Amino acid sequence: MSMSRENRAKERLVVVGGDAAGMSAASRARRLKGPAELEIIAFERGHFSSFSACGIPYWVGGDVAEREQLIARSPEEHRERGIDLRMRTEVTELDVEGGRVRSRDLESGAEAWTSYDKLVIGTGARPVRPPLPGIDAPGVHGVQTLDDGQALIDTLSRTEGRRAVVIGAGYIGVEMAEAMINRGYGVTVVNRGREPMATLDPDMGRLVHDAMEGLGIEMVNDAEVTKILTGQDGRVRAVATEDTEYPADVVILGIGVRPETTLAEAAGLPLGDHGGLLTDLAMRVRGHENIWAGGDCVEVLDLVSGRERHIALGTHANKHGQVIGSNVAGGYATFPGVVGTAVSKVCDLEIARTGLREKDAHRAGLRFESVTVEATSRAGYYPGADPMTVKMLAELRTGRLLGVQIVGGEGAGKRVDVAAVALTAGMTVGQMTSLDLGYAPPFSPVWDPILVAARQAVTAIRKSAS
Repeated sequence: MSMSRENRAKERLVVVGGDAAGMSAASRARRLKGPAELEIIAFERGHFSSFSACGIPYWVGGDVAEREQLIARSPEEHRERGIDLRMRTEVTELDVEGGRVRSRDLESGAEAWTSYDKLVIGTGARPVRPPLPGIDAPGVHGVQTLDDGQALIDTLSRTEGRRAVVIGAGYIGVEMAEAMINRGYGVTVVNRGREPMATLDPDMGRLVHDAMEGLGIEMVNDAEVTKILTGQDGRVRAVATEDTEYPADVVILGIGVRPETTLAEAAGLPLGDHGGLLTDLAMRVRGHENIWAGGDCVEVLDLVSGRERHIALGTHANKHGQVIGSNVAGGYATFPGVVGTAVSKVCDLEIARTGLREKDAHRAGLRFESVTVEATSRAGYYPGADPMTVKMLAELRTGRLLGVQIVGGEGAGKRVDVAAVALTAGMTVGQMTSLDLGYAPPFSPVWDPILVAARQAVTAIRKSAS
């Protein structure tokens, strides 16, 4: 049994989860309070700490040469900074009433209780893995952790065939399809939705579909995987739907993730509609003075719709950690919420979105107009001007910007940041038309595509009101 809180002279912070949110919180707290004031113990069940899960598809695809390039800070570096990071150690129980956690060393099997004064939960998210026949067969891979990425690369190095099936067409699915194309595989993407990228409206998702097919990727939409077929050796050989089978030497799961809140739920901590932990603006778990949570295991406020949502992104997780670490150390910081900004790409096609889709706006009870414009990334006469499509949603009567989606060539994706700022500031599309954005022919047409869309949105609202 660990030393009780009464017998310890200094406070103890326990962190569950050694990736972005947890270790960002631990590092921030350590910067603000030294080892003489605050003891920090962190538990991580995997082999790696503080790594970029978002970079895994680019490591698998060969754009990133070495696994170590995805590691921001190693366990040894954390320990040198005064954080007792215990790797390959899984927390199996949270005793909220007793102020302690039970952990198990995954190498030795030894179990122990560790008491805490303050607790940070950064357990992340788990990939959706439906209970299909054959789902656990050799050759079927998720890509949530560096261990997952290494296992996939090891499989690819041993596999003689060159056929890959990706199940799911969200961010991970699309990025892994590109990775396998880069490796010279024939790729089939099986997607249960109408179009790839369900974070976009279907009309914008269609642009992604067309681009993927142009790269030689076989797109199968409106299809439900029923089972994964294996050969006599037990390895995967095909993916089956109700209608047909798709040969596969490797299968990659890109179905999405859910908050990993098994421990929190068992401990009676509050969860939202999406299964994530609920916190206040200081990232403190609601109703619990000395427990904080951040990263992919929490739900956050959507500043546009006013509702809670779950978004698994490293940018949010690191910000959560900074807020938590400041508060744990006695300071004050808040995380006000998000507008739902995300970017991705498939080969040369850039995909971006922020704010609400049409169905999100309908669900929130908003009345709106949407416009879609075709533009270019640079002045039309300047070499390298790539086409892009911008879709914009604006609220009727008020003209408030509600959302933007962009699909196009080089220079399209990061334009979404202008819209993200406008959403955060609560701007109207009318106000956006006067934004003083940077212009020169190598960077933009005279009217930036975002501003063209804003002007058309203003016109659409006026017509609707007349």
